[in-house]
Amino acid sequence: MKTTFWDAAANRRSLLRTAAALPAAAALAGGALGGTAAAAADTPGLPDFAPVPPAATGPELNDAGYFVGRIDGHLYWVTDGFYQAMFLSTREGVVLVDAPPTIGHNLLRAIAEVTRANGRPAKVTHLVHSHSHADHVGASSIFGKDVVRIGHAECRRLLLRAADPNRPAPTVTFEDRYTLHVGGERLELAYHGPNHSPDNIFIHAPEHRTLMVVDILYPGWVPFKNLAVSQDIPAWLRAQDIAMGYPWRTLVGGHLGRLGVRADGDLQCAYMADLEASTRAAMNLDPTPYFDKYGPQGNSWAIFKTYLDAVAAQAAAPVAAKYTGVLAAADVFTLDNAAALVESFRIDAGTLGPFGTRP
Repeated sequence: MKTTFWDAAANRRSLLRTAAALPAAAALAGGALGGTAAAAADTPGLPDFAPVPPAATGPELNDAGYFVGRIDGHLYWVTDGFYQAMFLSTREGVVLVDAPPTIGHNLLRAIAEVTRANGRPAKVTHLVHSHSHADHVGASSIFGKDVVRIGHAECRRLLLRAADPNRPAPTVTFEDRYTLHVGGERLELAYHGPNHSPDNIFIHAPEHRTLMVVDILYPGWVPFKNLAVSQDIPAWLRAQDIAMGYPWRTLVGGHLGRLGVRADGDLQCAYMADLEASTRAAMNLDPTPYFDKYGPQGNSWAIFKTYLDAVAAQAAAPVAAKYTGVLAAADVFTLDNAAALVESFRIDAGTLGPFGTRP
């Protein structure tokens, strides 16, 4: 049987049962992905998590560590279980969307596998950047200098500033919309404002009823830590609705091991609605114990930290309990996602709680 990245997750139990789990959850952030399954089993102090629901897992990887499959027609996707890319095989060459470094040269192997079978050119002629982040386009350089790189104007600005040789800046840019026609195939690129990053775009293949939008929707899973470490939380929340407004049947979310369907988007939106409601309610938590303990010490940051951590823990607990076993990793990242909402409600929405204007 071929190995998948998810074998090591098969027997994990729930971490977030009460607010008392908060210190363990905070300690966890540094090391869950490193090392082999055997090494992890021998490392003391690592927490256990709930099993990954079977519906969240994707196809098995091949011996080289990737899976490539057809989405529709000449549209394909590649995954290593952590990241995803998408490509169109055209009469004139290949249009690739994103180049995650964890997939790396397996992108070339996957493309060669497909084009050998369909008789179309294997050369990547165009590379679309969903956004500038290195974890999604950090293998761009392996496609050489001649590939036409396409991205939002802000993507070019950010990559020129980064000056990362692994991420050459796009040479073709746009502000709002751009239609890419290559070899009888079409992609519609659109910018709906900042969300996860200032330059994140929506890539729509209308003939194939497929949308690729990265770090917004996570089919079968809760969003990554701190709501995908997004730079604009209100806009990230709106981006979910924008994505659901497209007429897609298949979603390429940029992460994890399987494609998405409409029901996956609906489920994440329900999770986020529950988490928003729970977080708003938790922001009524009585701050008195935190002021009483740390106020006399003059330790303002201790007041903020312990109070805000307690609010996030109270907000996360019922949502994690509801979605554990329904969405993968609900017990892993719901606490961090609640914490991101707490800060956004304070900073973006003006819900300041005990730190509001003094009467």
